[in-house]
Amino acid sequence: MNIYFKYCPNVFVAKCETTYNRGDIIQVTTKYGKENDHIVFNLVAEGHGFFYYSIVRADGLDAQEYAKRKAEKLTKSAELREAKSDEYWKAADEGKDFLVLAEPIKIGHHSEKRHRALIERNHNRMNKSVELQKEAEKYEQRAEYWASKANDINLSMPESLEYYEFLLEGAKFRHEGLKNGTIKKEHSYSLTYAKKEVNEIEKKIAIAKKLWE
Repeated sequence: MNIYFKYCPNVFVAKCETTYNRGDIIQVTTKYGKENDHIVFNLVAEGHGFFYYSIVRADGLDAQEYAKRKAEKLTKSAELREAKSDEYWKAADEGKDFLVLAEPIKIGHHSEKRHRALIERNHNRMNKSVELQKEAEKYEQRAEYWASKANDINLSMPESLEYYEFLLEGAKFRHEGLKNGTIKKEHSYSLTYAKKEVNEIEKKIAIAKKLWE
């Protein structure tokens, strides 16, 4: 059986008992027993009788597509709650023509029970409307977060190699400019931070090459 194994942040590889070739379609099982089809890329490690392969989902569900679907799902949840909130808000208008007269509750009168029940129903409906609106806002915020991730590229994607190589060119250009003075330093640590950025991108490129080259 092939299972998922965390290789590095954002990246899961397939931990397999048998060997495969690049391009093979294999099933990888989650810890919950669900099987997903994946395309095999590279052998990234082996040991203790297991082989570890970089993989991508055969159905195209990568980090970007996941973020997109997550945003769409959360947006729908927000819309449902907003619609329900509006329903409760409108329902709270029950007896509006009577209540707007601000008639006092007639204690002991046969209308007392109905009057109190009407006020309580509308009060509960308003509270529910506000509660659902707050929930909708939370879902909207989560949807915005995931939508912002829909174009992110990370090491779980084969295109990350080309992406990080592109970033490295810019990072090296900035670092060299700070060194020779063609780029003005914003603060005393500008050069240090620029070098750190170059080193971090180079580490990601090394991982990306192992995974996808």
